Amino acid sequence: MNTEAHALILATTQDFFGKFEQQNAVLLQKMGFCVHYAANMNEPAYLSERGAIEAAGVMVHHIDIARSPFMVQYNQKALRQVLRLIHRYRIRLIHCHTPVGGLCGRLAGAWSTQAPLVIYTAHGFHFYKGAPAVNQLAYYRVEQALARQTDILIVINEEDYRAAKHFRLKKGGQLYKIPGAGLDVSRFSPISEEQKRRNRRRLGIGENAFFLVSAGELNQNKNQQVVLEALLKMRQNGIRLDNIRYGICGDGFFRERLQEQIQKYGLTDVAMLFGYRTDIPQVVGCADAAVFPSRREGLGMAGLEALAMGIPVIAADNRGTREYMEHGRNGYVCRYDDAEGFMKGIQTIMGLDAEKKRRMQAYCRASVRPFAREYSEAAMQRIYYAAKEKLAQKEERSREEHAGQSQYYHGHIQSR
Repeated sequence: MNTEAHALILATTQDFFGKFEQQNAVLLQKMGFCVHYAANMNEPAYLSERGAIEAAGVMVHHIDIARSPFMVQYNQKALRQVLRLIHRYRIRLIHCHTPVGGLCGRLAGAWSTQAPLVIYTAHGFHFYKGAPAVNQLAYYRVEQALARQTDILIVINEEDYRAAKHFRLKKGGQLYKIPGAGLDVSRFSPISEEQKRRNRRRLGIGENAFFLVSAGELNQNKNQQVVLEALLKMRQNGIRLDNIRYGICGDGFFRERLQEQIQKYGLTDVAMLFGYRTDIPQVVGCADAAVFPSRREGLGMAGLEALAMGIPVIAADNRGTREYMEHGRNGYVCRYDDAEGFMKGIQTIMGLDAEKKRRMQAYCRASVRPFAREYSEAAMQRIYYAAKEKLAQKEERSREEHAGQSQYYHGHIQSR
């Protein structure tokens, strides 16, 4: 692969690169690609990562893509912008992510005269088990149709893998399951007792308080409200909350709604909105338990990161957490809408004696080893080399066709 080859990573938001794609960009660069990243660089509004992405040697492009597929005007404009990028830089490989990014990238790949090779990573299909009927009907059919424009399809959980096996990919297409974006076990590892005490003081958490923490965007899917309902139920059942603290890390559209719920439930001395944090390992590492109540997850890095630090997780049962959660061994699992279940989970972790707590912490760390970054990187390296081989074969066919056409026209001219 020569150094003039260009690859485009496509997603909906700028923060997606730092969370999931930085290592992929490095792999592509090592293979000789000039890497581009296209996303809506105005989302999320509270964060700007453009400088960090450019510092990684990646060319950044703003496109007017929206996270909602129903914002048709913006997404049509984004599709045109991607087509122009493909033409301008002669993009040979597109790696697209997120539902709308996958739609835009695969349509652009199919419609472009450059005919780039298209990879799509599904971080969680929207037609998951238990999803609304409209998801099962609409999203399944869209993914089924777009699969025909996909050279390589990547999924990150078993439920999606089983579903994807029924899709018909582009001729010669390949399906892979990988262990997510890769867990950085060097960054997310247990911290010392002294560090825990120091971090708690900085956060205003008492040394002996039972500290719960959630990390994730504040939105309906992340479902932090069910934890507040669980805390309210505990109080209604006569359980004192004086020594319990719940920290919510993240920002998003639901911030005001969560603040109102905290006040309504009388939990202002218990629950705290920490906002967007860049020190998540320090916050999660000093917790007694992490709460991960998402309605849906493709995998759920926040859950994996907490477990890697030896922090038990009280999790909602979904296709993502089923990949690594084991009820009673590395935490507690219940339905996403079961406030009483989360209440019982909190009480269960609080009630562990020292020996049971030690065993659970050890198993938390052991349970996430298969998701370490080294395994994800190895899988992506194999996939990119497969893509490189596909590109080489495509170029060889193109040269043969061109040579055949040249011979035909040369012979035709001579015969005249």
